[in-house]
Amino acid sequence: MVEFKLVISNPEDGTSKTVVVKDELAQSLIGLKIGDSIDGTPFGYPNKKLVITGGSDKSGIPMRPDVPGGVKKYALLSGPPGYHPKKKGERRRKLVRGNTITEDIVQINMVIKEEKNE
Repeated sequence: MVEFKLVISNPEDGTSKTVVVKDELAQSLIGLKIGDSIDGTPFGYPNKKLVITGGSDKSGIPMRPDVPGGVKKYALLSGPPGYHPKKKGERRRKLVRGNTITEDIVQINMVIKEEKNE
């Protein structure tokens, strides 16, 4: 049984809402990548489009859009997400997750991008 917490942000008013999805609805999200857009109707946002912007797994490890797949790996980072350098030019090797949603992901961040015109 897969369960995700969706954090859906609304850039117009700066608010965010948390929605918990389970079972078939959660299974439909597995395999999607950062940057993919989905219909917002099943999540309580009719006639809106939601774009996946990131997420994290059960250990709090963030997803990165430039790491392919759903794996955990150490990557040399010079900026967010996953690392915020203290000095200019500083780089560190940090553990990050790939850009694909798997069963290990707990939180998925989304943003309302545009309304559908129907």
